[in-house]
Amino acid sequence: MIDRNTVQKILDTAEIVDVVSDFVTLKRRGANYIACCPFHNEKTPSFSVSPAKGIFKCFGCGKAGSAVTFVMEHEHLNYSEALKYLGKKYGIEVVEKEETEEDTQERLRHESLLVVSEFARQFYTDTLFHSDAGRAIGLSYFRQARGFTDETIKKFGLGFSPDPRKMERTTTLAAAAQKAGYKKEYLVATGLCIERNDGSLADKFYDRVMFPIHSLSGRVIAFGGRTLLTDKSVAKYVNSPETEIYHKSDVLYGIFQAKSAIAKLGKCYLVEGYTDVISFHQAGIENVVASSGTSLTQGQIRLIKRFTNKITVLYDGDPAGIKASIRGIDMLLEEGMEVKVALFPDGHDPDSFARSHSVDQITKFLDEAETDFIEFKHELLAKDIARDPIRKAGLIKEIVRTISLIPDRIVRTVYIEQSAQKLDIKQEILSQEVAKARRDNIVSGEFEKRRSEEREVRRRELEMQLPPEEIATPSAPAKKVSSGAEVPFLAPYEKEILYYLIKFGEHPIHFEEHMIVGSEQPVQEITVSEYISAELENDDLEFQNTIFKKIYTQYFQYRAEEKDNDKIVRMFANGADEQVTQTVLDLVYQEYTITIKEFQKTLTPEENQIGKYVPKAILIYKAKVAEYTYNLIMKQLGQAQQSGDVELQNELMQQIQILMMVKNQFSKELNRLT
Repeated sequence: MIDRNTVQKILDTAEIVDVVSDFVTLKRRGANYIACCPFHNEKTPSFSVSPAKGIFKCFGCGKAGSAVTFVMEHEHLNYSEALKYLGKKYGIEVVEKEETEEDTQERLRHESLLVVSEFARQFYTDTLFHSDAGRAIGLSYFRQARGFTDETIKKFGLGFSPDPRKMERTTTLAAAAQKAGYKKEYLVATGLCIERNDGSLADKFYDRVMFPIHSLSGRVIAFGGRTLLTDKSVAKYVNSPETEIYHKSDVLYGIFQAKSAIAKLGKCYLVEGYTDVISFHQAGIENVVASSGTSLTQGQIRLIKRFTNKITVLYDGDPAGIKASIRGIDMLLEEGMEVKVALFPDGHDPDSFARSHSVDQITKFLDEAETDFIEFKHELLAKDIARDPIRKAGLIKEIVRTISLIPDRIVRTVYIEQSAQKLDIKQEILSQEVAKARRDNIVSGEFEKRRSEEREVRRRELEMQLPPEEIATPSAPAKKVSSGAEVPFLAPYEKEILYYLIKFGEHPIHFEEHMIVGSEQPVQEITVSEYISAELENDDLEFQNTIFKKIYTQYFQYRAEEKDNDKIVRMFANGADEQVTQTVLDLVYQEYTITIKEFQKTLTPEENQIGKYVPKAILIYKAKVAEYTYNLIMKQLGQAQQSGDVELQNELMQQIQILMMVKNQFSKELNRLT
């Protein structure tokens, strides 16, 4: 069998649209993609691919499944062969091994914890609807105090956990579960029960209304319990602890119920609590999730980003609470999200507003109230500082820090221009300050660490999401891996970067003094490979030439094993792909015609010049990407003018204006480096 970690790595990487696109021409329709089915003859497309769900489905012949299933069906492969195919596609080495007894026990234990959690959910729901205490306390709270319908209660699996000390003949979860045959160790491991000194079990949750927390695929992994007592000595909420199946930093409340709406609408609303989510759903707005009162984490942000990069954070208007959560919103920007903020009127929070307004009123309010986060942050922090230069300087630094977190260079450029006008400061100065802030953010090895964290998040998600029937052949949507069309215009510049990566990747790079101020170069000593990786990832760029992209990816795979350039080159030389090997050797051992100019170059060792050449090569490549994108949009504009599509023309003109700003910025930096 294939090693479990390898299987998970392949499943994490294989994206359904990317895989199917290798065989079928897909066209976008709403949140999904359609095509004529490759498994039977048809003229009208009935084959649908859902990136949100990570599945394909033909409504004509009935075939359906994951990325792995598609490869199995289309290429007539078994499961193991399909995994090997995908491993080769994404450059993942497939390791095969026999499942050990330890592996089997780990898999069975994981499934047992999920089964026990589902039993607990059913127990709490049954208690809510079918016990005197549940109906008198829990159901009346949900129906009357919160206005939830029975349909809504069942949709979210709400329940009630009784207090046996107050009610005679009340069955506890611990007693019911053990009677049903569930083991004590699993009840304790899920955090549902606590073992007393005498070995007996006590319920962790009692006398509370219960909110089950679901994984992305709908499996119950944890609970939140709310007391209805007014006694301030009793904690209002008690939540499940971290367990083998529940990692709260990677989970959002309501994501299972909201994922389809988020993908369809291309937007997510972020609120704070359980009831905020539920009330919004009942009102008819389903693309909403909650951080459940915890500080926003990268794992939670990446979970949202799998379905959309547009998010609106909803606040109840408490200034102290807003300022305390600003760091979390900065993290959204850092992950490349488009962030807006909306404040509810005084006296309202998302829950109360949703319960007192119609869906049309809520939608209209959100559309009108939401504002760009950086503009919102400026207004929040800029009050009463007009005559205080120290506080104004602090505001500028805070805005600079926020803009510096945005990975997309075009978006940064737009924000720099807008903020310069608002802050009444020269755009060039603001641009330099943002560059300096980004320079400080690039730390040696940071991007490799981030990629590793993303893989770990997806591995955990996979463990939590798989229903029993999908364990053999699961698939979850992952970060998009672009196939990238060939762009000959960019190839020479990609080759130039690749030359420095292959030949000098593990050499330390030292920057000339005039190159540090105002350009995005790190002050810390890092290697050429770390610098190139950071710069390309910072602007979300990837090579378009297939061979160059393959070599670039393979270099960092080899680098994980070896930090010596000569040894990395030898790994390439011994590789199985002849085209890759030949290209790398051609890069390293280029033949030059001896001229006076070339002879003069040899007098100064090339490695002494990489602090000048590498940043310039990167900057030229970015400028060429901007130029190529500009030319593409100009062609699209011409086509839009011919077809008379005024709306598209306006959209393209805005993009052209932004790209002109970016091109001008690159020109200034290149002039300074020459």
